[in-house]
Amino acid sequence: MSVCCYQIQLKKRTVSVSWLSWLLWCSMMLSPAWGYVIVNSVSWSVTNEVEEELDSSSNEEALPALLEDTTSIWKQSYPASVYKEDGQMRSRPVAGRSKQVSSPSRMFSYRRESVKGTDDSIAPLEQAIRTARFLSHYNSWGFLATQSTQEKIQGMPFGNYLPVSDGPINNSTGIPFFYVTPKDNSVADLMKNPVASLTLPEAEGDFCRKNVIEPDDPRCAKLTLTGQMIMVPPEEMEFAKQALFSRHPVIRKWPRNYEWFFMKMSVEHVWLHNWYGGVSTIAVEEYFKGVPSKA
Repeated sequence: MSVCCYQIQLKKRTVSVSWLSWLLWCSMMLSPAWGYVIVNSVSWSVTNEVEEELDSSSNEEALPALLEDTTSIWKQSYPASVYKEDGQMRSRPVAGRSKQVSSPSRMFSYRRESVKGTDDSIAPLEQAIRTARFLSHYNSWGFLATQSTQEKIQGMPFGNYLPVSDGPINNSTGIPFFYVTPKDNSVADLMKNPVASLTLPEAEGDFCRKNVIEPDDPRCAKLTLTGQMIMVPPEEMEFAKQALFSRHPVIRKWPRNYEWFFMKMSVEHVWLHNWYGGVSTIAVEEYFKGVPSKA
């Protein structure tokens, strides 16, 4: 009798297992995920400390705090000042967080482009001066802003894109020279108020384009010179012609009836924006001592 019961019990158990296997197979066939293929995945590292806390935690409310990314694994590279501020904010106690989790600071980060020709042996101020002189010499066009004298926008800022040169390619002076006409609205403004600002962006060169940097990105440098616009005196006229005609040969053929003449900026202030953290001011005397270099 006992042998018979054992056989019946074994048979029932076998039937139950077969029935369970059939149900699992059906659920797989009818599942919405049937036929899908994983084409991409994301993984991240979990420290032993996190694993121990996950194993020991039975409270579901504690899980979100444990899984929260406390060290910004997915983090874009920014200057040290940004990380410092971020660290100060994260060091504050947060309610409901059981423990600070330590994990790799950057499992993934965007590549940070190196600063243009940075040399650790050169002081930051000297690098800024060289970059400023580089932009003033190798930019062939600049954005000149004046205070408008036009009736409808009188007193408002007015900008114009003009050809500019600080000298022939082998002779940089740091002084912007212009070839202008009285018929230009900007020149009409300067006749009444000679104060102007000139912006020379690095976007005109190859660095920003090759490194896929937007022109408004601080790493794409911008130089702004402010001062008085004056007519070139007779003793400098020949140099002004060489400076502009060598860099812009086509302007020799511009219509003479426009009464073209030469102007230059008497630089009073130098502003350079070439990295995160704001604009750098450069003393005028230091600016003129500098040598153009992609530092």
